[in-house]
Amino acid sequence: MNKDKLKKFRKVFENQRNAILFNDRVVREDFSVCADDRYDELDQATTDIEQSMRMRLRNREVLYIKKVNEALERIEEGTFGECEECGEDIELRRLEARPTATLCVGCKEEAERKEVLTAAGRLHKSLGETFSRRFA
Repeated sequence: MNKDKLKKFRKVFENQRNAILFNDRVVREDFSVCADDRYDELDQATTDIEQSMRMRLRNREVLYIKKVNEALERIEEGTFGECEECGEDIELRRLEARPTATLCVGCKEEAERKEVLTAAGRLHKSLGETFSRRFA
């Protein structure tokens, strides 16, 4: 991949990381619960559901920022855009659609076919691979 494309992807990743980190500061303020929000059981239930939703979104952001940091490392190492499975170049269109992609289309399709046939395919994706394996 040429240097201009790598610079473009680096800028995209840095902007995404900065946006997530900025959003983290805002979300932390949202996690505080005002005593006025807990007058009755319905208010308590609503507050609990909102907190749960915020936590799920925050967990997704944490997983995504990890992928962004790994992609920035691959740029530094000179392996960004190479398929981790077969070593071939990942199509530019795929990287533009999913910049954190680590597999080419063919290898990703094969991984998804295998995933469907195993118990790992039924594990929750938003928990992260390490967490899911630990409790499987």
